[in-house]
Amino acid sequence: HPAVSPAIEFLRKEQEPNGSWYGRWGVNYIYGTWCVLAGLRAIGIDMTAPWIQQAVIWLESVQNPDGGWGESCDSYAEVEKAGKGDSAASQTAWALMALLQGGASDSISVVRGVNWLIRHQRENGVWEEPFHTGTGFPRVFYLRYHGYSKYFPIWALSMYRNVKMTGESRADQLRKAAQVARHQRKIV
Repeated sequence: HPAVSPAIEFLRKEQEPNGSWYGRWGVNYIYGTWCVLAGLRAIGIDMTAPWIQQAVIWLESVQNPDGGWGESCDSYAEVEKAGKGDSAASQTAWALMALLQGGASDSISVVRGVNWLIRHQRENGVWEEPFHTGTGFPRVFYLRYHGYSKYFPIWALSMYRNVKMTGESRADQLRKAAQVARHQRKIV
């Protein structure tokens, strides 16, 4: 749709040279990159475009040796720290969802990330996350949203399951259903 063209141009202009995007609410480039890829997929953008695949490549390049992802709050002050930090459940989930939205469902990085979440889930069903992964005001204060380590990993694992079982995410299914509904309204 032509209405999204200015937004897409903005996102292309704001993309970092490494392929990532700056983020808010969650720390930082991992979160921002997930948000952008999810939004682009939701509006039906070709996720195989080189500028989008650059983000996928960046995410895979910053995966930790243990299979998870993490990013320190220091990345707000020092861009070279983007995507670097101890693995955290919420940040691993954001990276996984970004990769799935970016079309990398068969990537070994996705499998390693899913395994990281499974290995680190506690007996009570949640994940421990001692790090600040929420952003109040960058470089001023950061937050530990206690829900982040509970719902983002479950969301990522369920998205992985849906993509592997049906070949598409729930967002893809909803977008297609909306397109069918719009088409049917035109016919009537």
